[in-house]
Amino acid sequence: MITRMKILVVEDNKTIATSVQKGLETFGHVVDVAFDGETGYDLAANEEYNVIILDLMLPGMSGQNICEQLRKEDISTPILMLTARGELEDKVVGFELGADDYLVKPFEFAELVARVQALGRRAPHFVSEVISYKGLTVNTSTMQVERFGTPIQLSKREYALLVYLLQHQGTVVSKDSLLENVWEFDADVLPNTVEVYIGYLRTKLEKPFKNKGAIISTVRGFGYSVKEEGQA
Repeated sequence: MITRMKILVVEDNKTIATSVQKGLETFGHVVDVAFDGETGYDLAANEEYNVIILDLMLPGMSGQNICEQLRKEDISTPILMLTARGELEDKVVGFELGADDYLVKPFEFAELVARVQALGRRAPHFVSEVISYKGLTVNTSTMQVERFGTPIQLSKREYALLVYLLQHQGTVVSKDSLLENVWEFDADVLPNTVEVYIGYLRTKLEKPFKNKGAIISTVRGFGYSVKEEGQA
């Protein structure tokens, strides 16, 4: 199952850009396109995206300059460099400037989709923010979790599961979606793995704080939900 994302494509070749846009949209993604560097940088700096697909050779502002400037401004959106320049030196420079992945033209569209999806799964770990909910605070930069000022120790998997649920407040998240985005369909995952980890979270987040409200709700037959603040 593909997770729906908002993606920015910065590519001056209109044929390639349009083809990538239409292809990604068939998977349900929302795709913005910029045909020059300055427009691409403006969108990347002022809009929220899950992934940026960035060509290196662009009119107005190069892809390398865009990547470097975004990172200087602490904009950590995952960036996939898409370029015809495939020499090792070019790749090293791209990674040093803050790129997360590199795909050389010509490319197979299936590989592009797979790389974009993989980068999208990393996005929550790059976003720096504090999420608050019913006395619970999660700092995604420091990975610190507290409830009513009491520190809570979570394993990496418990933390990833909690953040994913909190970032999808108001929606019902299926077990399949959790397996894909938190466990990435790990072959060793057992059928009841999600239920077990939900139990771990409830033990740590809810039991010590009786009468303070539940964090995670079970929607039988569908999955799990963290209700938006104010929802009944």
